[in-house]
Amino acid sequence: MQGSTAQQRFVRALMGVVAASALVYPLLLCAVQLVFAQLCGIDVVAIVVWLVVAVICSVGLVAALRWGAARRIRSYWLLLGLAPPACYELWLVWPWLTA
Repeated sequence: MQGSTAQQRFVRALMGVVAASALVYPLLLCAVQLVFAQLCGIDVVAIVVWLVVAVICSVGLVAALRWGAARRIRSYWLLLGLAPPACYELWLVWPWLTA
């Protein structure tokens, strides 16, 4: 019985890593799209859309890892960690939002 529980935890951890790794590529795509939306011509709508998709992928990635580790998915530290990039992006597009 105890070996079965350890095996279930191991399988759950592996599934969490696989699910999280599946979200890495969309997150990378979001980063590339954000660079093009900001540097090759300012497109505020594209920037906002790709930022929202990136945040969703980031939260999903952390949630998959925490699910695999059998921990609580909701984490206030995750939201706090998203604040600096969000502030930086807002600082980048602020002149175009107020113009």
